[in-house]
Amino acid sequence: TVKVDVYDWDRDGSHDFIGEFTTSYREVSRGQSQFSVYEVLNPKKKSKKKKYVNSGTVTLLSFKVESEHTFVDFIRGGTQLNFTVAIDFTASNGNPSQPTSLHYMSPYQMNAYAMALKAVGEIIQDYDSDKLFPAYGFGAKLPPDGKISHAFPLNSNPENPNCVGIDGVLEAYFQSLRTVQLYGPTNFAPVINQVARCAGEVTDGSQYFVLLMITDGVISDMAQTKEAVVNAASLPMSVIIVGVGPAEFDAMEELDGDEVRVSSRGHFAERDIVQFVPFRDYIDRSGNQVLSMARLAKDVLAEIPDQLLSFMKSRGIEPRPPLPTTSDSPSVSTTTTTASAPKERNMHA
Repeated sequence: TVKVDVYDWDRDGSHDFIGEFTTSYREVSRGQSQFSVYEVLNPKKKSKKKKYVNSGTVTLLSFKVESEHTFVDFIRGGTQLNFTVAIDFTASNGNPSQPTSLHYMSPYQMNAYAMALKAVGEIIQDYDSDKLFPAYGFGAKLPPDGKISHAFPLNSNPENPNCVGIDGVLEAYFQSLRTVQLYGPTNFAPVINQVARCAGEVTDGSQYFVLLMITDGVISDMAQTKEAVVNAASLPMSVIIVGVGPAEFDAMEELDGDEVRVSSRGHFAERDIVQFVPFRDYIDRSGNQVLSMARLAKDVLAEIPDQLLSFMKSRGIEPRPPLPTTSDSPSVSTTTTTASAPKERNMHA
């Protein structure tokens, strides 16, 4: 049952109650063929006045049903999430051979970069059928000539930057640490624009691109990055930024348009597509890495479903009919990854 309260609107907010009536979805939908007239009744007046009939009437003129599609509808219809990784190789991370470095490869535990990559990647990979992930580094000098690059493939193959699975990305990351020289500056725009070019080629709703950027510091090319984000906001794309280490990440909050939408040269981003989180907020005090990773993944991926929906809705794209289920399809549910079971691969929807 739907209850409708009717008021006489006043500019100062002291709206006067006129009366009420009830109806139902079924009744309203029938009203399309013949206009329905509802009597507006004021219970107080009805109880005081014997000759009271009503306080007016409301006539139903039109009725429309709109479907609110969910993230799950699009996944079931075959929409793929294309996952790209970009890792910060600037010198501020410290010498990878030293235990104090954020890139230190300890034989006993994963560093913050590897943990963030594995936490987010292991869940998102279930929504990507080919399990091929382009992976880039930025801010390093590359062999043999020491040229600085802000979007170099971790697998050293410019023709095909794809790595097989998250383990393949981790392997390429560790290999890059052994061959490149950490340098700078921390430029974000080249990688964002690289993924945006791919996203711009597939805007029919069949694919959605998610770029995970893991960094330790302040962005050097903020103006260019804002412009890249504003341009990318009109494409099927989201950017996740995970900040690792002790640095102040105030500028990152500016890119995460939850409060104020990102703008560049007077143009505001069409959608909020950036999610920023500092990894230190998720580290479990007892040192439980699995728990830290589950917490990070839950928060980092929480906004992706709504961001995907906002793009589809803005372009009037409907989900395709559900694909026949196979053993490879992801277990999609409306819950989040839980600390006790981080391998359930559930994305918050």
